[in-house]
Amino acid sequence: MSKTKITKISKFKFLVEKTGNMRVPVVFYSTDDLIKFIDKDKALEQLINVATLPGIVKYALGMPDMHQGYAFPIGGVAAFDPENGVVSPGGVGFDINCGVRVIKTNLSYKETKRHLDKLGNILFANIPAGIGSQGKEKFSSEETKNAMRLGITWAKNKGFAWKEDEDATEENGRMKNADPDFVSKRAIDRGKVELGTLGAGNHFLEIDRISEIYNEKIAKQFGLFKDQILVWIHTGSRGLGHQVATDYLQMMFPKMEKYGIPFIDRDFVSLPLSAPESDMYLKAMASAANFAWVNRQIIAYFARLYFSSVFNETPEKLGMYLLYDVAHNIAKHEKYRVDGKEKILLVHRKGATRSFPKGHPDLRGLYKETGQPVLLPGDMKRGSYILVGNEKSLSETFGSVAHGAGRLLSRHKAVKTLTLEHVQKEMDEKNIILHAKTRRIIMEEAPEAYKDVNEVVKPIIGEQLATLVAHSEPLLVLKG
Repeated sequence: MSKTKITKISKFKFLVEKTGNMRVPVVFYSTDDLIKFIDKDKALEQLINVATLPGIVKYALGMPDMHQGYAFPIGGVAAFDPENGVVSPGGVGFDINCGVRVIKTNLSYKETKRHLDKLGNILFANIPAGIGSQGKEKFSSEETKNAMRLGITWAKNKGFAWKEDEDATEENGRMKNADPDFVSKRAIDRGKVELGTLGAGNHFLEIDRISEIYNEKIAKQFGLFKDQILVWIHTGSRGLGHQVATDYLQMMFPKMEKYGIPFIDRDFVSLPLSAPESDMYLKAMASAANFAWVNRQIIAYFARLYFSSVFNETPEKLGMYLLYDVAHNIAKHEKYRVDGKEKILLVHRKGATRSFPKGHPDLRGLYKETGQPVLLPGDMKRGSYILVGNEKSLSETFGSVAHGAGRLLSRHKAVKTLTLEHVQKEMDEKNIILHAKTRRIIMEEAPEAYKDVNEVVKPIIGEQLATLVAHSEPLLVLKG
């Protein structure tokens, strides 16, 4: 167990008291099984460092999937007061608006299973994936800037999106403070060839079947049913987002001394929100976030097209409507009650998913009635969860929950300790069709490389941060 003094304050909630340079305590969510991994990396140490940053409000938060990242841990949440707080590119991450979307269908497993091989082949051949992959559609620098400015509105105008897609996306797929003039030419050059690509790493496209419904009422409102076929898409802003993060880390680091920001280590770059560089970063970050929503939208467009060709029906007749699209690497201004007063805070979510309850002013239409769908992917064997946001998340976690299973083994260790044959056998035993660009990615993304998603959801539902709606199991997995 960690040398840091950890106090268990409820069944799934742990506290590290404020000591030394910490401005606020650390609170993290875990289980007795998951907390055994606390010494395996530096995630808790990183979260304690987050708690030392100027203007941090209430506490630094760790989600059940927390693991070591760049500066902030992945699975970390922190909110900052605009008057004396900071913005940190490391608190967003390199893959700006890495996120998840789920597309529903009206197909059942029974009517889909004989088509899975064909679907797998056509999707794998036509959805660009892997390192260096380029999109089927090529865009000019100016068009790429328009996509960054307008997000899914741009995709809709270009015929890649339906009006319903806009309504079922966080921020309606467009952060309005985006200004691509603050994005470098290098970033735009990287991005303009990558729209509509999955990329590599933990990004994926899956065809799943709903194996369990936990909340019949909400499931019905969401249009979900047992044995239904869903399409999960997980990717982000690709090289463009990475370049934005790189550019601003390099720009902001030398300014920290000028603004009196304490030096923690070379990775922990942050500046006051009042600094002009912070405003520039937030406009560039929003541009990259909009790019990521467009990226997932174009992939969804082609997925609909290929489903249509296999089943010889229009995507509309196949019921391929978006359940939701949610970001999990982002910083956003949101309103919370702090010390009895409502305040606008800058909430950093790095590997954390928004979890807003019904009635929240940022939700529209159906979701204002039900609460926001929370999409929580697991590994490629144990499946994924769909939840819905709860009121308690607003007072406890700045409206946030986990973003997935969370890594247990580093990529290097997974490749060193697992074999291709072992992973393939696991997939075969579950009758999961796996397409991957390289042998290495199969071992890097092995189920054992991740925490058990079934364990990760326990603190979320146990602390009533979100409510379980459904579980889905993979039938077909595409990895870059």
